[in-house]
Formats: sequence, structure tokens, C-alpha cells
Amino acid sequence: MATLEDKLLGEKLQYYCSSSEEEDNGDDGDDEKGAGGSRKGGAGLTINTDPNAAPAGGFRSQGSTNTGPKGVVKDWQRFKQLEAEKREETERQRMELAKKLSMTTATSAEDEERKRQEELDAEFAELMSEDFLQQYQKQRMAEMLRQTGHNQQFGKVHQLSTHEEFLSCVEQENKHTTIIIHIYERAQSACITLNNCLDTLASEYPSIKFAKICSSVAGMSRDFRTKGLPALLVYKAQALIGNFVRLTDDLSDDFFASDVESFLIEHGIIVDKALYN
Repeated sequence: MATLEDKLLGEKLQYYCSSSEEEDNGDDGDDEKGAGGSRKGGAGLTINTDPNAAPAGGFRSQGSTNTGPKGVVKDWQRFKQLEAEKREETERQRMELAKKLSMTTATSAEDEERKRQEELDAEFAELMSEDFLQQYQKQRMAEMLRQTGHNQQFGKVHQLSTHEEFLSCVEQENKHTTIIIHIYERAQSACITLNNCLDTLASEYPSIKFAKICSSVAGMSRDFRTKGLPALLVYKAQALIGNFVRLTDDLSDDFFASDVESFLIEHGIIVDKALYN
């Protein structure tokens, strides 16, 4: 039988010690009760010997655990487990951050590539613009004209007074030079108009040699002078490349220098000055 001291020292921890005084004075004569009962100790202290009985306050005490070697090992294992989980979480966060940074870097590279492509497209569009193509065509035409000896400048309409001058104008000129000769009659208004137009074109196309000769000096027949004038003969490298008679059929009786220019351009006699000036 455990003593009061044992109860107080906790040798039997499942027992509960109460210092409350016995309220029922009618049981003072009983020292002990059967199993599941209680007995009194000294100084009115009631000792509950039923391990399953609830304490006087209505609560059951929990036994304390001593921290032994096994508890230390378990605590250490739990600590290492938490530490490993923390490392895994840190590594996971690091991987997510690296992935995010990688995606950001890739997006930045894509943006730079897109901007560079847009700049290239804009430059290409500028190169392919009509203004650029015209400018390039002008430069190429000017270069080709220089290479083919078109650097020679005339700038006016030459009057051919004899048949020999006519032959010299055609045969002694540079083979790359285009020669346009107007056969005219002084009394015809269309011939007078065409002479004025050729004066204008000669100043606008100085690399082309313009000349004129009276039909009688050129040895034309009366019938040709009546039905074939005004007429243009075009030579290059001593070869006749154009023969246009009675131009009023194409230009009408009232025409201007721009009409004659368009006519010669359409027939491939001259190159539009806008392409190389």
C-alpha cells in the first residue's frame, strides 16, 4: 500500500492527491473503503485510490515524459527532416526564380529580335520606295550615259545648209550619240511649230544631237514636201533607227514640246530625262 509520501512524490502518478477536506462528516469513523473507494490520510487529507476515477476538479492529470536518449534522437531526426524540407523548398523557389528570369531574358531577346526585324523591314521598305527606285534609276542611267559617251553636250538645234553637212552630221558623230533630224518646209505651219518644239527639247536633252534641214536642200520631191512633212529621221551609229513622216497624223495640227517628247519616248528614241536628271 502506497503511503501518502509516495503519493505526493509521484511514485504512482496515476493516483490523484487532494487536499480538500471531507465534507461528509458522517463517515469520519471509516478508515478505508472497498475497491474503488477512498481513504483518509492525516490532517483530513483524502486520498483517491481509484486510478480510473476523475480528480476532484473534474480533470485527469497527464503523466510527464522524461527526455531520454531516444527522445533526443527523435528530436534530432525531426530537426534534420525539417531542415531537408526547408532546403527542398528553398531549391524549389530558386528554380522557379531561375525559370522566371530565363523566361524574362528570352522575352527580352525576342523583343530585341522583333525590333531589329522591324528596323530591317522599315529600311527595306524605304529602299523599295518609289522615290529611292527612281533615284537609283537616275544614277544608273547617268552612269550608263557616261560609259557610252553621252557626256558630249549639244544643247541646241543645228542648221544643216548642204547635203554634205547632212552626211557629215550622220557619219562623223559618235556611235553612241542619237541624232534627230527634222526635214521641214519653211511655209508649213506644222514644220514651224515642230522647229520650236525641237529648240525646247534640245536644251532639255543636251546629250542628243538635234538638227534640221530644209526639204529642198535634202533633195526631197515636191510630192513628199506636200504629203510627208513634217518628218523626223533618227540615226545612231550611221544607221536609220526611226523614220516618222507627216507627224501631224500622230500629234494633230496643234501640239507642244511635251507632246513631241512623249512621242519620242513612246517610240524608244529618247529616255525620259526624269530618269537621270
